[in-house]
Amino acid sequence: MDTLLTKPIAAVVTAVKESITNCTSTADIAANAPRYRRKSSTFIDGIHDVPEDGDRAPAQLYSTMSGRLFHSGRIAIVMVGLPARGKTHIAVSLARYLQWLGVKTRIFHLGDYRRATVGQGGHVPEDYFYPNASPASVVLRQKILKKCREDIYGWLNHENGQVAIYDAVNPTASGRRSLAKEFAKHDVQTLFLESYVDDENLLRENARNVKIGSPDFANMDPDEAAKLYLERMETKIPTFETMNEKELNYIKMINAGQKFFYNNVSFNYLSHRIVFYLTNTHIKSRATFFVRPGTATEEESYKADAPLSEEGMKYARVMTETVIKHREQERASRIAQGGADVPLRPLTVWCSTRMRTLQTADVFKELGYKVRQRSQMAQINPGVCERLSERAIRRLYPEEVVKHELDPYHHRYPRAESYHDLAVRLEPIILELEREQNDLLIIAHESVLRVLYAYLMHCSTMDIPNLKFPRNEIIEVIPGAYQNDAKRIHIPGLDPRTVPGSPEDIRIPVPDSGSDTPAPLPGGGLSAPAVPPIFIEKPPEKVVNTAAEAVRDKITDED
Repeated sequence: MDTLLTKPIAAVVTAVKESITNCTSTADIAANAPRYRRKSSTFIDGIHDVPEDGDRAPAQLYSTMSGRLFHSGRIAIVMVGLPARGKTHIAVSLARYLQWLGVKTRIFHLGDYRRATVGQGGHVPEDYFYPNASPASVVLRQKILKKCREDIYGWLNHENGQVAIYDAVNPTASGRRSLAKEFAKHDVQTLFLESYVDDENLLRENARNVKIGSPDFANMDPDEAAKLYLERMETKIPTFETMNEKELNYIKMINAGQKFFYNNVSFNYLSHRIVFYLTNTHIKSRATFFVRPGTATEEESYKADAPLSEEGMKYARVMTETVIKHREQERASRIAQGGADVPLRPLTVWCSTRMRTLQTADVFKELGYKVRQRSQMAQINPGVCERLSERAIRRLYPEEVVKHELDPYHHRYPRAESYHDLAVRLEPIILELEREQNDLLIIAHESVLRVLYAYLMHCSTMDIPNLKFPRNEIIEVIPGAYQNDAKRIHIPGLDPRTVPGSPEDIRIPVPDSGSDTPAPLPGGGLSAPAVPPIFIEKPPEKVVNTAAEAVRDKITDED
C-alpha cells in the first residue's frame, strides 16, 4: 500500500473471521474487528483505530492522572436523526477534533454491533425499527443495544474514557428520556445531538454521496436512486420524533449547519467547546489539496524569507495547471460513471505570509481564484539549528539530539519550535478548515502540511515528523462519512532538483554528513547535479481507494 511514511506500517492485526472464532460475545467481536483495532496506513484515516498509547493528541496542552481534561466529567454524546442526515459524518468529525485536543473520545456505531450480531451475510427483520415490532425483533434489538451500551460503560468506567459518542437513530422521545436516565445512573452527563434536514436537495445529495453504492441501485440515475433510498428509509423507520424535550440537554443542527438550536447546554466547559466546534462545521462534501511552494533563492534560510527562484516560478505554473486539470478530469469521470452534471465546486487557496508561498499562489490569483493568507501557517521555526548541517547539530547539541531521538514530536531545539508548538498554533486554522465549504488548496511548508494532514487523517504524533510531501506530488484528502481517504496526484515535467524534501528541516536521527555547514548554493535554490537532469513525463496518478473496501458494508446502513 502506498504511504506517506518513510517506514512501512504493519498490516491489519486481526481479520473479522478470526475475531468471530476467538471471541464469545458480540461486544468483543465488534470491539476487535479491524475497523476498531487496526494500524492504518496514513492514506487511510485512523479515526477508528484504538491506540494502546496516548500518541494521538497532537494539540493536547496538559495531562491529568485520570486522563480527563478541562475539569469535565464523563459525557455521552447521543446522535439523533434519520439515515442520510449526516450523523456519522458529524460524529466522526467531532471525535477527530476532541482527540486532537487530547480528550479521550471514542465512537460507538450501533450499526457495527448490529452487523456483528447478525453475522456476515445476515439481515435484520423488516420490522426491526418498528415501534410495534415482533417479539423476535424486539429481543434482537435489545440484545444489540445492551452489548453496545455495555461497551460504552466499560470504556467510560474502566478505561478512563471521557467522551463516548453513541451513533444511532434514537427516533423516539420516550427512548431518549430513558437513555438520559440510564446514563445519569452511571454518573454520565448526556448531550443529544440531532442532525435535522428538511432541505430535499441536501437530502438527495447526502444519499447520493454516501448511501447508494448498494448493488440494488446499480445502473440507476443517481437522483432516482437517492429518492428510492429515502423512500425505503421512511418505510423502515415510520416513526421519528424530532427533539423537543425541554428537560434534556440537546443541540439541533438544521440543514447541515444553516441553523442551530440549543437547549440547556450549560453543564461544563467541554460542552461549550463542543458547541463552538459544531458551529464551525458542516456535512457538505469537499476536497482538500496539500502542496508545497516552489523552491526559493535561499532555500536553506528561515530568516531570509527569500522569493521564488526561476525553477520555483516554473514549478508554480506547472503545479497550478496540474490542479486545474485534475479537478476537470475528476468531474468528467463522475459524469461518465452516471453522476450528476453539475459545475465544479469553487476552489479557495490558502497560503502563509512567507514570500515563497505567496508567489506560488499568485498564479492562482492571476486566474481569478480566491487566495487567502494565513500567518499561522508559517513553517516551523528551526531556532539555533538554522543552516547547520546534521553533523554540526550532533556536535554542538549532543544532549538535545538524544532528547529529539526519544520524542521528535514534542522536543524543541534551543529557540526553536516543536511540532507540538506548531499544532497548537494551527488550532484556529483547524476550525477554519472545518468551516470551509469550497474545495481547498493549501500551499505551505512541509512541516505545516504534516500537521494539517495529520489532523484530517488522524495520524499518530510519532508519525507526523516522518510524513513526506515531495514537490512533484499533490496530496488530495477526500472526506467520507465513516473515514477520510487520500490520493497522490503526480505533477509531471518537473526538474528532479525541485523534488527533494525541505532542506531546512531538522531530521534526527540522521547519517553523518561530511561538513559542519552547507556549501554555498550558486544561483540560489538547490545545488546543481553533476549530470544534466532527466525529465520523466507521466500523467497524473492516484492511489487506489482501499478505504472504500473497509466500509463497504456500511453503504446501506440504516443507523
